[in-house]
Amino acid sequence: MLVFISVLIGWIFSVCLHEFGHAIVAYRFGDYTVKEKGYLTMNPIHYTDPLTSIILPIVFMLIGGIGLPGGAVYINDSLIPKRWQRTAVSLAGPAMNMLLIIVLCIPFWTGLVSAENKTLLPIALAMLIQLQIFAVLFNLIPIPSLDGFRAISEWLPLPVREFAMRHANMFLLGLFLLFWNVRAVGLIFFGIVFLLCEILGIDTQLIRAGWEEFRFWKNHG
Repeated sequence: MLVFISVLIGWIFSVCLHEFGHAIVAYRFGDYTVKEKGYLTMNPIHYTDPLTSIILPIVFMLIGGIGLPGGAVYINDSLIPKRWQRTAVSLAGPAMNMLLIIVLCIPFWTGLVSAENKTLLPIALAMLIQLQIFAVLFNLIPIPSLDGFRAISEWLPLPVREFAMRHANMFLLGLFLLFWNVRAVGLIFFGIVFLLCEILGIDTQLIRAGWEEFRFWKNHG
């Protein structure tokens, strides 16, 4: 239970950091409205949408280690003059998640946290790292309305971009159905996530131990 609460708090913080990344870069490139909307803070109230930031991420975490991107900042693209700048705004969110991954890895790299001790702190950190890696990879898939698509959409013909965004919900639903119904897709994706964890020097046994503990609590709570 404590592991899940710790991971959930860390996840909400990461959502705020992700959206702050979008906002601060948008502000730097000319969208002054993000400041008026209160996005240039780390206050989750300004970013949190009950469905996308809390309910859905928790549901997907319950399903099993899926770091679903949540929250939203509303960027006024018309105030950002150049296409490459709008692309940078889209990629700024995942970039903040990558930065957070490095920060979360530092305790392991420096020996401040030992992977040999399967206690609350190392397990929670490892699970958060896994969720962040999943979120970055998932968010960079070029499917509307994920950041990966928004980053390339500036370079697509307008009719293609408008069609894609008009049917964004269908594309996203199709992606989720693909993950759920085609076992090979999920296995490959999670395989890449765990491979990156190992490359970063994170003991994946900690991650597995965390999810096993959570499943035990869920089944016996």
